[in-house]
Amino acid sequence: MSLPAPWNGVVSPPLAGRPPKPRQRGLTMILDKGLGPRATADLIEVAGHCIDYWKLAFGTPACYPPAVLKAKVERIRAAGIAVYPGGTFLEVALVQGRFRAFLEAVREVGFTHVEVSDGTVDIAPEVRRDLIRALLAEGLGVVSEVGKKHPADRVSTLRLHQQVLDDLEAGVEKVIVEARESGKGIVIYDAQGRVDEDELEALVRGLPDPYVLVFEAPQVHQQQDLILRFGPGVNLGNVQPADVLALEALRHGLRGDTLRAALLGRPDLRSVRFPQG
Repeated sequence: MSLPAPWNGVVSPPLAGRPPKPRQRGLTMILDKGLGPRATADLIEVAGHCIDYWKLAFGTPACYPPAVLKAKVERIRAAGIAVYPGGTFLEVALVQGRFRAFLEAVREVGFTHVEVSDGTVDIAPEVRRDLIRALLAEGLGVVSEVGKKHPADRVSTLRLHQQVLDDLEAGVEKVIVEARESGKGIVIYDAQGRVDEDELEALVRGLPDPYVLVFEAPQVHQQQDLILRFGPGVNLGNVQPADVLALEALRHGLRGDTLRAALLGRPDLRSVRFPQG
């Protein structure tokens, strides 16, 4: 992917391999906790080309004025961005036996996708599979999420790995790896928010393609570590709206740490001389 004018042909991305939209790799999912109409429009104007999934976090869709919510979702869709409510909202509807009503509301608002998760509730594997297939049959895009939100409910990585495979077989587009807003003490992150290489390897080992996963990575150093591990095509989620362009620079090798990685194999390029002429 080349840089836009006026930089195209002036500077090449030091990290190559960032695909343009529409793409299946290098996806960026943002976590929107309540951007208003003008902030939404500004973000789309500045960084809409960098955003693939737009999650309206938790149950926040229920807290918007209805007309504002519909207009917001319509604007996001018009920018070619998939938009969906957080999985916790669906979990509440399922616990209360309101799946069909939830589905009707999703259609009324205009969401393109639904997230299926069990971060707080327990959903049997066969119920989860049927739920995914029912949503697909309704013509909605489906992403799923694996991992519990509370450390006390943590399940084994082996079980999460199997859940990823089951969700893919059921037909989801991508599987999101839970990290919440903190990115600490959940699934692939330790209590300090560092990537646990053993947990990460156990999760991705044996997958048909590691790029079926979207790693929630709310912290910049997590985004950096995963880009260095998987390349600029890694899928990253729970990105704060204000960090979208900074993440894009990371993906291109236009920030110090990923630039350093790009130059490690080219020592001839690390010493700069003033150009002549």
